[in-house]
Amino acid sequence: MNINTPVTRRSAALGMLGLMGAAALAGCSNDSAGNGSTTQGGSASYKIGVLQLTEHTALDAANQGFVKALDDSGIDYEIEQQNAQNDQSACQTIAQTLVNDGCDLILAIATPAAQAVAGVTSDIPIIGTAITDFAESGLVDSNDEPGGNLTGTSDMNPVSDQMDLLQQLLPDAQTVGLLYCTAEANSVIQIEMAEEALDGLGIAHERYTVSSSNEIQQVVESMVGDVDAVYTPTDNTIAAGMTTVAMVANENGLPTICGEVGMVENGGLASVSINYEELGYRAGEMAVEILTEGADPATMAIETMSVDECDLVYNQETADELGVDVSALADEGGQDVSAA
Repeated sequence: MNINTPVTRRSAALGMLGLMGAAALAGCSNDSAGNGSTTQGGSASYKIGVLQLTEHTALDAANQGFVKALDDSGIDYEIEQQNAQNDQSACQTIAQTLVNDGCDLILAIATPAAQAVAGVTSDIPIIGTAITDFAESGLVDSNDEPGGNLTGTSDMNPVSDQMDLLQQLLPDAQTVGLLYCTAEANSVIQIEMAEEALDGLGIAHERYTVSSSNEIQQVVESMVGDVDAVYTPTDNTIAAGMTTVAMVANENGLPTICGEVGMVENGGLASVSINYEELGYRAGEMAVEILTEGADPATMAIETMSVDECDLVYNQETADELGVDVSALADEGGQDVSAA
């Protein structure tokens, strides 16, 4: 695999976001969207709202990357951070509040958050991030020409490379359990990609689904004895409950190939992972273009990361517990994230 050496280990200290650079946690209070306000020195000051679906390492890292890009740009801004705690009704309420408050721009982290914001405004610019496929999710007309007030950065996974990684580490695996939440449309897209890749490798597969985090332990337990390994994509519900997945899977000798690095840090075996901090940083750069240069989201293509920009990661502690040899990954420049 031609994967770059991992960039930097992302921090999970979301509570520090308000202390970064010029950001000050405050409500969005402009009279109209997109105009900013004027500071005493005559420069523009922007009100930015953030709606994050839930808390887990990947989404937190995207949030941090976005804030870092704003800080690096030197713009003056105030930011309001809101987290829906994976509650759809909370997404709707927060989205409406941010719109009513007249933000100049809103960042939506994860598909349900973006859908909620897009459903209540066609005027305020929206940047989405940690979204697998904007077009398939109904957020834009097309990924090349969004056509509305929403654009952003996609976390479309290198699923085929992840399946190659599974075969490399687990050459004797005959059946793979595909674990995801049925409420997440982007997970279905990735699962279909995984099934196609596994078919090409001659490896059998079976879907195992949850509708909420409460079902994770029972569903993973149901895999024991029926599959040789587990694959889970960048699914927010599974990512938030990854410690439960790892507890059951690892105790029963089931290696888990994951969609992203945070899931590996929390007990998964390995991944070819999007760098979510970089993903959020690019979303922040797009936001700055919109706010300061008048860029139009309708004509800003959705940005994606190539597999060469992804991180090869593994968890040595998990590998030791499972008896899986991951030394080849270290030789390829992979990063052990077990101490993260």
